[in-house]
Amino acid sequence: MQFRTVVLGLVLLAGVAGGGYAVWREQQKDWLPDGFARANGRVEATQIEIATKLPGQLLEVNVREGDDVAAGQVLARVESDEVEAQLRGAESEVARYRQGLSEAQAQLASLHSQTAFERSELARVQKVFEKGFASKDKLEAQQTKYASAQAAERAAQAAVDGAADAINTAQSEIDRLQSLLLHAELKAPKAARVQYRLAEPGEILASGGRVLTLMDLDDVYMTVFLSAADAGRLGIGGEARLVMDAAPDYVFPAKVSFVAADAQFTPKSVETQSEREKLMFRVKLVVDPALVQKFRAQVKPGLRGIAYVKVRADAEWPAELTPKLPQ
Repeated sequence: MQFRTVVLGLVLLAGVAGGGYAVWREQQKDWLPDGFARANGRVEATQIEIATKLPGQLLEVNVREGDDVAAGQVLARVESDEVEAQLRGAESEVARYRQGLSEAQAQLASLHSQTAFERSELARVQKVFEKGFASKDKLEAQQTKYASAQAAERAAQAAVDGAADAINTAQSEIDRLQSLLLHAELKAPKAARVQYRLAEPGEILASGGRVLTLMDLDDVYMTVFLSAADAGRLGIGGEARLVMDAAPDYVFPAKVSFVAADAQFTPKSVETQSEREKLMFRVKLVVDPALVQKFRAQVKPGLRGIAYVKVRADAEWPAELTPKLPQ
């Protein structure tokens, strides 16, 4: 019985405390002067998906969730034996085609000389025939030899062209395979933080299989929803302040970077039931990247807080919302 009394007392105390906090949060609206809007939101960061381009077995994942990674850092590696075998085959084909091209070029040079000789011989026989010292049969025979030499030279030229085309095709395949091999190593496209590790070594992934999700800490923002009356007075670059639930003693400066063109119903997780029935405009408040980098270790997308947005240009920020940053 005594235990139940204690538990009941704790529940009531928690309810009173929670209710007091809720009342306190609602009272914050009272001190906010005209020219400002207030909305709940959550800190977010642009996500970067790291996925395979090669199908195959995931050999290694070199990072864990929460790790900060540098641009170009190797994050994971996919098996590439099959592509490497294809590359060796394509390189062998190119070597064979180059040998064939060399032989075809030598043959073409020889036939070119033969054609030149037969042309010169035809000219000589033609002159002798015109002087009556050669028969018509001999002239026709030389004309046939010259035509045959020309045909052989054209065939040799076609062989040279075919060998060159084959080399180009095989080289294109080599370039493609080499490009694929570059993707056997999954690298960070920029400095970021690992948010999710989605696959583990040993798993067989298809092309496009997701391995990691990174957070781009150069693009940290809070999304809030404002009424048409407030959103209509916003301008891109307008001032805002963010106060996080987890750090209520600090005030972070931000700017308006986006105002939706179309209204929507406010998500259930953001506003109260009555407010959800209103059409609201999505607004994106971005934090200065230099500020984010300064406090990079403390940046935690997902944290909730309150955004205060100046909706009237001549409004003066209250002292409570003067920027105050961790030291």
